[in-house]
Amino acid sequence: MGLDFAQPWFLLLLPLAGLPLLRRRSDTLAFSAIAWLPADRAGRLAGLLWRAFAVAAMACAVIGLAGPGHSGGEVLRSGRGAEVLILMDRSSSMDANVVPKDVKAGGQFNASMPTKSEVVRGLLSQFVARRPDDRFAFMAFSTSPLRVVPFTDDHTLVQAALAATGIGRGLPDTLMGKALLAAIDEFSGRRYSGSRIVLVVSDGGAQLDEPTRERIRAGLARERIGLYWIYIRSSGNSPDLTQEGSGSMDSVEEMALHTFFRSLATPYRLYQTDDAQMMAAAMSEIDKQQNFPLSYFRRVPRVDHGGGFFVAALLCCLGLLLCRAVQLQAWPLRGGRWKEREA
Repeated sequence: MGLDFAQPWFLLLLPLAGLPLLRRRSDTLAFSAIAWLPADRAGRLAGLLWRAFAVAAMACAVIGLAGPGHSGGEVLRSGRGAEVLILMDRSSSMDANVVPKDVKAGGQFNASMPTKSEVVRGLLSQFVARRPDDRFAFMAFSTSPLRVVPFTDDHTLVQAALAATGIGRGLPDTLMGKALLAAIDEFSGRRYSGSRIVLVVSDGGAQLDEPTRERIRAGLARERIGLYWIYIRSSGNSPDLTQEGSGSMDSVEEMALHTFFRSLATPYRLYQTDDAQMMAAAMSEIDKQQNFPLSYFRRVPRVDHGGGFFVAALLCCLGLLLCRAVQLQAWPLRGGRWKEREA
C-alpha cells in the first residue's frame, strides 16, 4: 500500500507556494544607508516565520486538493477457524413447529412453540457470534438457491442475513442438488486458506440424478470442502438416518441423499436432530471440530490523508494571524492611528 494522489494534476499548482518568498515593493527601505540602523532580530524572525507560514499554508492546501493517501490493498490475517458456507433450507416445511420430546410422548401441543426456522436461526446466530476468526457465507434455498452474503469476515452482515430469513414463509419445494452446486461455486477461484465446510441445515432430502451427483462429488473434491448436514427430523414418520436401512435406502429422499453423502471421498458428517436441544448440541459439536489455523487476505479500503493537510494549512494561517498580531503590537499609537515606526 503505497502513497498515491487521487487528483495529482493539482500538484501543478505547487510552485505557487513560492510566491511569498518574492520581494514586494513595500519591502523597499527609503534610506540611503542602513548600516547605522540597530539590528532588528525580532523583526527578522517575524519575517522568516511569516514567509514560512505563508509557503506552508499554500503548499499544504495544494497537496490536500491533490488527495494524498495510501492505496487500498490486501492484508494478511491469521486466526483459528474455517471458511463456512451456511446453506439453510427455507422451504415451507421449515415453518412447522418444533415439537419437544415431552409433547411427543403424549403432552399437550402448543401452537406458540417455535418453528424450525426460528430455532435454527437463533442457533446459527450464536454459532456465528462464537467464531470471530471465521469467514462466513450465507445461502438460502427452496425452489432455487439464493446467494445472500458472499464470503466475508464482517459478521454483522451474516447476522443481518440470518435475521432476514424470518420474514415471510417458505416455498414448497426443496431442491438440494441446485443448492449444493451453487454452494460449491462460491468457493471456486478463491485462494485456499484453511479448512472449508458447507453447513447444510435442512429437514428434507432429494433424489439426485447421476450427472448432478458427479458434479457435486467432483466439486467438493476439487475445492477440498467438507460437508456437514444438520438433518432436522420432522416427525415419527421421517426416516431415522442413524439406523442402517435395508432395501429402502434408495426409495426415501433423505436416505438416498445420506447414502450419496457417505459415498463421497471428502469428509462428511451427519447430525440428526429431533428438537431444539439436539440442534444446539450439534452446533456445539461442529464449533469444537472446526478450530484449525486459518490465514486469509483481507482487502482494505484506500486511506485518504487530505484532511490532515487541510488542518495543517489552517494552522499555518493561524500562525500568519499571530505574526500579524505581534507586528501590530510593535507599532506605537499616534494620533489615534497605528503608524509604522520610523527609524
